[in-house]
Amino acid sequence: MADPEEKVIQLTQEAYDKLKEELEWREGEYRQDITEKIAAARAEGDLSENGGYQAAREAQGKNEGRINELIVKLRNAQIIQPVAAGEIGNGTVVTIALAGKEMTYLIGSREIAVASDYDVISPESPMGAAIFGHHEGDTVGYKAPNGRTLSVEIKSAKPM
Repeated sequence: MADPEEKVIQLTQEAYDKLKEELEWREGEYRQDITEKIAAARAEGDLSENGGYQAAREAQGKNEGRINELIVKLRNAQIIQPVAAGEIGNGTVVTIALAGKEMTYLIGSREIAVASDYDVISPESPMGAAIFGHHEGDTVGYKAPNGRTLSVEIKSAKPM
């Protein structure tokens, strides 16, 4: 279960699986590759001016940081259940019309978007909060950060 200090991260099963796959790759094949590059650079001698060694050590640090980040995300993950077609919830791909322009977004966290190519709208954002729980065909008003009230027409909503 999530540490109370750490934020619960809502993920679709697909996003969870992709993060887990990335973690396995980073802990296995990629970590081994970096270790081999460091060993090869050490064998060349003087490490203080060895660009290959410095680059491999930097890659190692970045990889270990990402591993730790993935472990925390997966530990704090809550798998969300897909909503019905036409309803807006976490993991919904929604097409809206705003000021005469149609745009398609994924509702949820950036972590959910790991399994997609969509721009993300957080359910906590003004527009996300306004449309969350509504249905395809609804028109919803919300107050934008600049104070203006905007009207959004929900053209389509489907689970990711």
